[in-house]
Amino acid sequence: MVKPSVLVTRRWPAAVEQRLAAEYEVELNRSDRPLTPSELREAFLKYDAVLPTVTDRIGPDALDVPKAQTRILANYGVGYSHIDLENAKRHGMAITNTPDVLSDCTADLAMTLMLMVARRAGEGERQLRAGDWDGWCPTHLVGTKVSGKTLGIIGFGRIGQEVARRAHFGFGMKIVVFNRSPVDQQVLEQFSAVQENSVDDLLPLCDFVSLHCPGGPETRKLINSRRLDLMKPDAFLINTSRGEVVDEFALAQSLMFETIGGAALDVFEREPAIHPMLQQCTRNLVMLPHLGSATREARQAMGFRVLDNLHDFFDGKPPRDRVA
Repeated sequence: MVKPSVLVTRRWPAAVEQRLAAEYEVELNRSDRPLTPSELREAFLKYDAVLPTVTDRIGPDALDVPKAQTRILANYGVGYSHIDLENAKRHGMAITNTPDVLSDCTADLAMTLMLMVARRAGEGERQLRAGDWDGWCPTHLVGTKVSGKTLGIIGFGRIGQEVARRAHFGFGMKIVVFNRSPVDQQVLEQFSAVQENSVDDLLPLCDFVSLHCPGGPETRKLINSRRLDLMKPDAFLINTSRGEVVDEFALAQSLMFETIGGAALDVFEREPAIHPMLQQCTRNLVMLPHLGSATREARQAMGFRVLDNLHDFFDGKPPRDRVA
């Protein structure tokens, strides 16, 4: 039997690549750089399955092919706003993602960012490495206490709930949430959480706001200048969701004029490019290079989840994580 042909658009953990190679006719992107639209078009004409990541912008130009051979886009990652779903479906492509397996690690990183920005950890490390520390004193790098504060979570899915678990049970934080749909009361009660009716209602209540909503047109620039003005002047914004959820120019202005306490970002609108105004915010902004799922355990589990979806699809079963 002829094995389905599969293109992996970036390098994956070796264990996953080895299993893919054993089960499919696999082409690996050994250069490990994002593919161009023309390269993606060629791939859709040549392979039965394409396995993209968030770095692959699969828009109308990439999907501008007369008749695609590709039957499934098995995405390596939870978010899929980088894929033009309607155009992909027009070509008869199934789209899957990898939920569940990265929730713990992304939640861990959200808490890491929260602690870093509240306790000014980035500033402290830079000062030490530059040889500028003169020793302990009572007013040196005074930050903000995290324990017992109020955390607002926007997007209360798997990752948002894991953040709530860590914050509430680990740090005694009060939890308020906003979600597009009502959250089951039993889920809220696990964390003594309260669901607010709108983002606008949530923001003024919080000492920290953590974003866990999906990307896409509905959430683009969800956090804009008007909503930043609703935050407490000493509150912190944490984003491990999608870069486009935050208006980066508006956030930079809020940080420069200190109308909020600070921010910590793991994702950016035009990755890997960073907004030049954000680069200037050295005192009250922590930035990491999209490390949310960057653990050995999570990245391998993501790859094996893609394999599960491929197995389902090519066995004629509905893929367990089909999103379109």
